[in-house]
Amino acid sequence: MFDFVRKHTKIMMFLMFLLIIPAFVLVGINGFRNFNGAGETVAKVGSVSIHKEEWDAAHKNEVDRIRASNPGIDSKMLDSADARYVTLERMVRERVLAQNAADLHLTVTDLALARALQQDPTIASLRGADGRLDMDRYRQLLATQGLTPEGFEARVRQDLIMREAERAVVDSALAPVRLTNITLNAFFQRREVQTAGFSPADYSAQVNLSDAELQTYYQVNHNQFQVPEMANIEYVVLDLDSIKKGITVSEADLRSYYDQNAERLSGKEERRVSHILITAPKGDVALRQKAHEKAQALLEQVRKAPDTFADVAKKNSQDPGSAASGGDLNYFARGAMVKPFDDAAFVLKKGDISDLVETDFGFHIIKVVDIRTPKQKSFDELRGGIESDLRAQQAQHKYAEVAELFTNTVYEQSDSLKPVADKLKLDIRTATGLLRQPRPDVSGILANPKLLAAVFSADSVDKKRNTEALEIGPNQMVSARVTQYTPARVLPFDEVKTVVREQLTALRAAALAKKDGVAKLADWKQHPDNAKLASAEVVSRDQKLNLSPTVVGAILRADVSSLPAWIGVDLGNKRGYTVVRIAKVLERTPPTPEVAVQERNQYAKWIATAQDHAYVETLKTHYKAQIKVPKPDSAEIAAAMGAE
Repeated sequence: MFDFVRKHTKIMMFLMFLLIIPAFVLVGINGFRNFNGAGETVAKVGSVSIHKEEWDAAHKNEVDRIRASNPGIDSKMLDSADARYVTLERMVRERVLAQNAADLHLTVTDLALARALQQDPTIASLRGADGRLDMDRYRQLLATQGLTPEGFEARVRQDLIMREAERAVVDSALAPVRLTNITLNAFFQRREVQTAGFSPADYSAQVNLSDAELQTYYQVNHNQFQVPEMANIEYVVLDLDSIKKGITVSEADLRSYYDQNAERLSGKEERRVSHILITAPKGDVALRQKAHEKAQALLEQVRKAPDTFADVAKKNSQDPGSAASGGDLNYFARGAMVKPFDDAAFVLKKGDISDLVETDFGFHIIKVVDIRTPKQKSFDELRGGIESDLRAQQAQHKYAEVAELFTNTVYEQSDSLKPVADKLKLDIRTATGLLRQPRPDVSGILANPKLLAAVFSADSVDKKRNTEALEIGPNQMVSARVTQYTPARVLPFDEVKTVVREQLTALRAAALAKKDGVAKLADWKQHPDNAKLASAEVVSRDQKLNLSPTVVGAILRADVSSLPAWIGVDLGNKRGYTVVRIAKVLERTPPTPEVAVQERNQYAKWIATAQDHAYVETLKTHYKAQIKVPKPDSAEIAAAMGAE
């Protein structure tokens, strides 16, 4: 395809013009969007649809977030139908909460938003020594999530609003001591049991398989014996780090930068401030006048007795985030607060109390509690950081120019990556056994969906040409070339015959174990003296012994209105069958006072969570929320996980 485009560029442009322009006239931009974009509707909240494309993007973001915090997690679990459904349920939950917050006209002030962003540890790490946010790094961080600063801040504001709406429901949850004790006593009830296990391993010798049966199983389940397509590749990466390698900063530039920025690089003054806020709606003259009078009275009060400032703030301040701590806003650098507040805070001396400061939120009384002034650092102390900053700045400025050269070179000399590597002094890296869907232990560039799609495209596989220059992150591009390709294939029966025999034997043995267990259960119920059971043990939710969670759960759910009670538990997933005789029901051992308090606190949290869940379910009904895709049947998966 690349060859044809190169040879017939003008013809292709003319054809595209003829095809695309009339298409836009006929269907418009929205027509193209509907044709190519959103896809099927997977859920609805009222008249607003959630499309498959949104669902896919949200789940990818969720998977990326989980992988970043848990690098060793099994990717199959994250990509399962169950995990994807959980993401869709969360999306619906967020939509109904957002709609409810909008109907209640809930808002979040700029001050509350600023405080939430200040408390975010990731954003805090982007602040320089002077306390100012590094906006370039901030934008880069958000760009990796497909967000702009405005979009991210709108999302944070929406999260705060939804949290505030839920808080009223959660805080109203009640867990009376008597009800808590009754519930926990039932939850931690103990039961004396005897068990008999029927393990598939004990029945394997009874399984005799013919070659015909093995062949049939192999044919029906041939996908289990397939080797996926693989590619060995070489690739080059262009990013800021690779550009920095070729940049040298002169001593004169370092000195000049130090002279101009020494004060900023040494860190800026920070102030610890307390305030009293009397809120007043912007634009409501009468209410603002009333708030002004109240604030003026409080100002006169604290000026007469400055030591009472914290107490007055606790009793009168209408800032919910700081009133409880006596109005304390902790340390912040210039620029962290809204301008009128910021200007007033940074002209006062330590211990001074301001005049009334008017902002959009209302009227503030500000007291400077402490001032931290940094000591200016020498050139030698800052030299390493200055050099790194200048190289980063120059690399950033040079990136666009180099990126264009990178893009053109990998396209124009598409039979090798050596020309672009030599021209830009890049390393040619290699990777073997690359799969279309990355293995769990693969991350970063080699797990990037754009790169994998390009590597396994027909043009790359058939002609071994360079992929196009792919932008896979902020200031990061890659191009790859397939050096060896192995198509997917089903392994011959003779190569996997042993594995086929093991799998089919395990299935047949599990069926025999269950059959024998069911028969023994029926016999022992009628003739208890025939039962061959283990010694009696006491089982509870916090004392599971050597029994699987699946068996323990079945024991504690069993009907014990008539004792002894008999149950059979199918462990599924080739794990056999367990017969249980429940002889006694025992009350729980009374907990110590300390443990009892912890349990009541935990129970209160459970009640709050249940109440929140019920609230959200009510909202789903009210806003006619619907999930249009079927919920995965995860009973077998849950049983298998429980048995482990």
